[in-house]
Amino acid sequence: MTDLTPERAADLAAVPLARAYLSGDADPVAVTEVFLERIASSDNPAYISLSPERAMREARSAKARYDAGFPASSLDGVPVAWKDLFDMAGEVTTAGSNLLRSASPAEEDSPVVAHLAAAGMVALGKTNLTEFAFSGLGLNPHYGTPANPHDPETPRIPGGSSSGSAVAVAAGLATTAIGSDTGGSVRIPAAVNGLVGYKSSEGRISTEAVIPLSATLDTVGPIARTVEDCIHLDAALRGTAPTIRRGNIAGMRLIVCETLWLDDAEDIVTDAFEQAVKRLEAAGVTIETRTVPQVREAARIMADHGTLANAESYAYHRDRIESADVEEMDGRVVARILRGKTMSAYDLLANTAGRIKLSRQLGQDMEDAFLIGPTVPHVAPEIAPLDADPEVFNRVNLKTLRNTMTGNFLNLPGVAMPMAADSKLPVSFLLNAKSDDDDRLLSAALAIEHIVRGA
Repeated sequence: MTDLTPERAADLAAVPLARAYLSGDADPVAVTEVFLERIASSDNPAYISLSPERAMREARSAKARYDAGFPASSLDGVPVAWKDLFDMAGEVTTAGSNLLRSASPAEEDSPVVAHLAAAGMVALGKTNLTEFAFSGLGLNPHYGTPANPHDPETPRIPGGSSSGSAVAVAAGLATTAIGSDTGGSVRIPAAVNGLVGYKSSEGRISTEAVIPLSATLDTVGPIARTVEDCIHLDAALRGTAPTIRRGNIAGMRLIVCETLWLDDAEDIVTDAFEQAVKRLEAAGVTIETRTVPQVREAARIMADHGTLANAESYAYHRDRIESADVEEMDGRVVARILRGKTMSAYDLLANTAGRIKLSRQLGQDMEDAFLIGPTVPHVAPEIAPLDADPEVFNRVNLKTLRNTMTGNFLNLPGVAMPMAADSKLPVSFLLNAKSDDDDRLLSAALAIEHIVRGA
């Protein structure tokens, strides 16, 4: 046995924590108690609701399996937080909205919640988010905005829409958390909180019994401390065991996206990205810098015709938007949903046809290479100017979403990971693969993570 206290164990990443359980150096019941105590004593609104009875029941079951020598998975007993879009039996799914605060509790777990329960993970509760998941900044006037823990003096955005999921992990209130990503909602909060976020390809992980933003674009993905954790969580979310191994640096090809992703980026971001690229090249990675016309065209289509998220969110929320209920909603979210009301059939077809064409073209152009750039072109902005001026909010929101949204349009799976920088505020590196090439993406991310971090 080591001197690993429950408090120290609670600060481990997911896979090392499970290894500590297996070796007997940590106890899932004691670690779960630490997290519940931390959450109860925190004034950070990262969580909307807690599930302490379920968490302790699951922790005790995990301890019994470890004591018997038969853990359920490589993540058995590891605490996890859920973005409050996912149905969890006995809990209300609020989607961060006052309109659903008093809704009936879910009767059963969504499939992904059930998969992590089957893997033995401990569900701590439901985390905060932008109302109905429609913003990249993470502000919520109904349940409070989770505070980005990297600047205790000046309130800064947590990133959205999976704001509480990322803040819970960054603030030590969860080992890992699950979010959804429609335009960057896993990768952006991971980026501004110094974490790893994995956006899966469409259809890889079930979105059943998850309140949608865009049925077409929605994906499910983990926010964690390491790529290794994301690999194990990806497998568990799909009800399988992890099989992905570290990729080879030799022969790896990375394409620096010269189109759009570096435009008007803050110097701290540009400098950190350039240094990360130099370290990767010195390690033997082949680097190519080139324009990517599909990224430019994806951005143009969304700017000219609106987005599928606009159209599909309006279709889903139409009864709310067209009734008195709209008065209880965040006006910034309402404005984005209402853009879908004015979209024409031509606008919708421009999106759907453009996605198919451009994604296919980009996949052919990339071959076996990966596309890279900064996840977000700036560090976490201060909240006060965003709350004070809707025009500033909209401008910053669009810029924050810019790089990741084009990835969603093109159905690129992506991993956001912290990169070394001379800054107290995190900056993030985005690694993308072509559609449905998630296994290779995660393998490559595992290989380069330490280089990007400057470790």
